[in-house]
Amino acid sequence: MSAPRLLALGSINVDFEARVERWPEASETLIGHDLLIVGGGKAANVAVVARRLGVPAQSPAHLGDDVLAETALACLRELGVDLSHTRRVPRQTTGVSQIWLGPDGDKRIVLCPNANDAWTAGDGHAAAQAIARAPAGSVLVLDCEVPADVVHLAIAAARDAGHRVVLDPSPADRVPGRLDGIAWLTPNASEAEHLTGVAVRSAADAERAGRALLERGAATAAVKLHGGGCVVVTHDHAEDVPAPTVSVVDTTGAGDAFAGGLGVAVLEGRDPIAAARFAVAVSSFAVTRYGSQSAYPTRDELASLGTR
Repeated sequence: MSAPRLLALGSINVDFEARVERWPEASETLIGHDLLIVGGGKAANVAVVARRLGVPAQSPAHLGDDVLAETALACLRELGVDLSHTRRVPRQTTGVSQIWLGPDGDKRIVLCPNANDAWTAGDGHAAAQAIARAPAGSVLVLDCEVPADVVHLAIAAARDAGHRVVLDPSPADRVPGRLDGIAWLTPNASEAEHLTGVAVRSAADAERAGRALLERGAATAAVKLHGGGCVVVTHDHAEDVPAPTVSVVDTTGAGDAFAGGLGVAVLEGRDPIAAARFAVAVSSFAVTRYGSQSAYPTRDELASLGTR
């Protein structure tokens, strides 16, 4: 019998990332440095997290038929991610994320979805079938950087197959109105505010936002806080899960690290608080290095934060 796997459905991109000393003014040409041109995208990053943590991963996703696709796939291939349902779309460009990293580790991003938005009805049903055929105990981690109908089909297929679903609600304006069938919802503070109208400035605010999300059908909400950590909200409990103290280098891909770490913890059967602590540790480690996929930890590296 095949082992359960993490199914990462969503965006696969190429990241163009550079450091800047400050944000540019209007009409200004600002000199950047330390340019990275590497694979990225939420689904790709989640799959990389899973593989670095020793969990089988598959990524139903779309790329273009251009030269950028090879860059987007390089790390996934190296780590052995199952790409049998990753499709190159004719006459489309691979998704591109343009990232500017400030001196405090914060970033600004402009995303061009390109092939990530190029799904036909047949493509969506094919991805749903792949999810439905995944081994029992598998976990679907998906984002909203693909069309909404693909998200709906994937959630329904996972629910019907008995797979648990972790939804990263980004971008928030593409999130389904009802969240039934979602085991975990993982908004950051701004996404939680967009979805609930609750301005998340504190753990208490995060709990209120989380409870509003549970009313829409999610079983558990992990509302991520500015500066790291999260508040886990279930129907009978809420708990603040703080982040360990680390030196922040680059927050790019930290939310994807959280989603991937959470998906692995759910697949391994950890209880909600233990799962959230594991996800926070993975995300916290990721911000200590420049870039996203190259920053994701192995289990041995997580030991430096007291987690495995």
